[in-house]
This record gives sequence, C-alpha cells and structure tokens, in this order.
Amino acid sequence: MAVAFAPGKCILFGEHAVVYGHPAVAVALDQGVHVSLEQSDEWLIEGSPFIPDQHPHISHILHDLFKYESHPLSIKIKSELFSAAGLGSSAALSVAFGAALQTYLRNDEELDVIKLAKMGHSAEAISQEGRASPTDTAASALGGCIVVSGKEVDGTINIFHSILKTPEGERKWSINKVNIQNKSNDIYLILGFTGDASPTGKMVSGVSNLLISNPNKFQEMEAIASITTTGLTALSIGNFEAVGIAMDACHAKLQELEVSTPSLDRLVDAARPYSLGAKMTGAGGGGCMVALSRNPQRVAEEIEIAGGSPLISKLGSKGVCIVK
Repeated sequence: MAVAFAPGKCILFGEHAVVYGHPAVAVALDQGVHVSLEQSDEWLIEGSPFIPDQHPHISHILHDLFKYESHPLSIKIKSELFSAAGLGSSAALSVAFGAALQTYLRNDEELDVIKLAKMGHSAEAISQEGRASPTDTAASALGGCIVVSGKEVDGTINIFHSILKTPEGERKWSINKVNIQNKSNDIYLILGFTGDASPTGKMVSGVSNLLISNPNKFQEMEAIASITTTGLTALSIGNFEAVGIAMDACHAKLQELEVSTPSLDRLVDAARPYSLGAKMTGAGGGGCMVALSRNPQRVAEEIEIAGGSPLISKLGSKGVCIVK
C-alpha cells in the first residue's frame, strides 16, 4: 500500500487580476486530500468500479504519464476540503494521486515536487478541456507561499516555469516562492465556506464582460496588482498587520468587480473585528472567504454564527508528502 497527502490552497491576493497577467499569491493549507493505493482483483475507486472516463485526471496520470499496465488497484480518497469552494481540492487529488502512484511503483525514490506539480497541472488541464492554471497544483506540491505570474516576480525565488497549450494558444507562467516570516507561529488562516459552490468559469466570464462594458474597471485590476505587491512585501518581512490591511483592500476591489456576494460579505464582516484582515478568496460567486488572525477560535466561532462553515489552518503549510 502507498498513501500520500497533498494540501489544498487559498488565494491571498490576485484573484481575477491573474487572468490579465498580474501575479496571484496562494498559500498551502493544513487540510487537503489523502490518496491510498493497494493491489486489488479489480479496478476500484472508493469501493465502486473505476470508470476511466469519469475520472479523467486520474486516468491521465495512470496511463498517459506513468504508462501503468500492471495489476488493478483499489483507490481510496479522503478529502478534508470543502468541495467546489475554491480551495484546490481537485488539484490536491491530482498531486496526491501522482505521489501515491510513484511511491507504489518506486517506493525508494524521493518525491520530485516540481515534477509532481507539473504532472498535476497536466492532469487538471485534461479534466478542464485544456485550460488550467498551475497555481493550485504548484501550491499543493510545493507548499508554503506560491506566487504565479506571467513573468518572474521581484522579491521572490523562482522555482520553475510552466507552459501549457490551450485552445486559445500557448500560455506561460513563472512559479515563484516567498518565505513567510512567521517566527512565533501565532498567525492563522481561518476559512469560511458559504455553502454555495464557486462557479469559476462563470465568474471569470462575468468579469470579462464587465470590463468590456465598462473599461474603467480595468483600474481595479491595476489596483489589485499593486495590493498584491504590497501584501507580498509584508509577508516576506513578517508584517502581518500590513498583510491584513492589504487583504481588506483587496476585498474592496473584488467587490468593485462584482464577484463577491452577500453571503461572502457577511462572513468577511463577521470575521474582521477579531482579525488582522479578511477577504473573499478564489473566483467568488460563492465559495470561501479567508481571515488572518491571532485569535483563530474566536474568528471561527463568529463565522459559524454568521452562517458559514469554518476551517483553521497555519499560514503556508507543507506540500505533498508520503504518509506511509
């Protein structure tokens, strides 16, 4: 048997602006996806027959990347993440499955996290009709704080570059990392799930239409990019009060882009009195918000009172790993 774990992620800065070439900042979460593999008499996933067409990302990793032709496997998946909430659960599954399969086949081989990030990105693209950002899979594989942009970002450490041929043409990204200065380990992220799925494609399309109808809204993209730079600088020196201020400012700009919702705003407002900052995270239209706080239990309670489901995580958790 081989068991691997890969974390989910949340976006701290850069939602939607990343679509227009600006950087996005993602951090790995404590919570994620466990995948276990063991030999079986038949192909199974969660105890049911494994149908490849229903699991294109797993099939791609198995057959296209690993060229697997051995005996059937029983695949078991345990997720600690809210589904369709913008926390990268699909990417975490792809990365964890790749790590588990590598260990199952070559258990003496050390995990290559960059290879797993690229493998997961390829699998996500297969399952998303050729379109996928490397943000989720990079954060899940590498852990910590990841910055994804169309070019290298000043003040970050470049890890690798990624290229994907999409229906719209070739896309290129630079995947970079920032070392977070959280020496006292007293800073936490508190996620609040609204209970509503986040329709990423619909929200991205809606922002595009908004910019076409109102070109002045492009200034919000520039503002988010500036906020992202400020937030990154604050993260790198451990000025979490400034990180929180940047989060609040980013949420205001995302409201201007009409991607927040009353339920997201309600959870953000509930968290702010006990947080350094709070904002929606991800595409919006539902999904999650995130708060930065030294009082995570109180923030989680306030989120729950306001109708959300909370998760508490350290800031910038570890990446993919083998459990046993």
